[in-house]
Amino acid sequence: MNAAPDTRATPGSAWSALRGQAGTYLALTAVLVGMVLLFSSLSEYFFTRDTLLSIVNEIPALTVMAVGMTFVLILAGIDLSVGSVMALSAAVAASAMLNWSTAPWLASLLGLGVGLACGAVTGAVSVAWRLPSFIVSLGMLEALRGGAYLVTDSRTQYVGQSMAALAAPVWGGMSVAFLIALALVVVGQLVLTRTTYGRYIIGIGTNEEAMRLAGIDPRPVRIAVFAVTGLLAGLAGLMQSARLEAADPNTGTGIELQVIAAVVIGGTSLMGGRGSVVTTLFGVLIIAVLDAGLAQIGASDPSKRIITGFVIVAAVIADTLRQRSQAARH
Repeated sequence: MNAAPDTRATPGSAWSALRGQAGTYLALTAVLVGMVLLFSSLSEYFFTRDTLLSIVNEIPALTVMAVGMTFVLILAGIDLSVGSVMALSAAVAASAMLNWSTAPWLASLLGLGVGLACGAVTGAVSVAWRLPSFIVSLGMLEALRGGAYLVTDSRTQYVGQSMAALAAPVWGGMSVAFLIALALVVVGQLVLTRTTYGRYIIGIGTNEEAMRLAGIDPRPVRIAVFAVTGLLAGLAGLMQSARLEAADPNTGTGIELQVIAAVVIGGTSLMGGRGSVVTTLFGVLIIAVLDAGLAQIGASDPSKRIITGFVIVAAVIADTLRQRSQAARH
């Protein structure tokens, strides 16, 4: 039986972890720079301030959901319901403003509370009945999407400028939402690497039974991770509503695959126990640059989906080969 992972942090272990990630940072940076150079050579409009600002201001929702999904995958779980949580949270906030004349800040808190509750239910059901999170979140995906249609009466809710502050440019054309997303990446990485809670997540994803034998109950940790992921999906819904000035019950359909793809491209293992929030941001940027670049060179939507799919498969293959290489060295 494997020993329980060491959950203590030391300067030496932090330095070793940083050196271990250096290769991943360099590889992801090389991929990102290569893609920017490629699309810049194919389109004279790609490497411009407007295009780059458009990319960074469109990724906050994807980024904050990817932060939560990074923690879920490190736990060796998965959450397929984030797109539906995003839609329901935005729908509840918009309906509160339009139908109950609730102040935007209070409606936003209500939307965040809905996201938190949805994530907590997913985690609690998965833990209480020892069900795979894949099955539970698949059911939640459908149920919560139905909830979004019910709350909005299947119609887009226009909120106008009531949430404009979240999408407003504040520094160099970058929006408040993008700066919040960046701050959450930093906080997420610190929680993962510098707190006992983060080390418990890595330990449970590496060897849950060993952690249990070491006297650590994994159940509250698992529920908390899914609850935070739901909260971040709710925040993504508010960011999307602020950018589009509306809450659409169809928003976020299929986005869970993009979120998972960003996390996997960033190097987080689908088998759990290993990952980084910072490299997840690289994964988000790679997907965003790929999407914007293909759009500028005139690729059709089916072509974009095919190419994006192959990129995801390549990332999974690279992750599998890396795990086998590490296993062979040990």
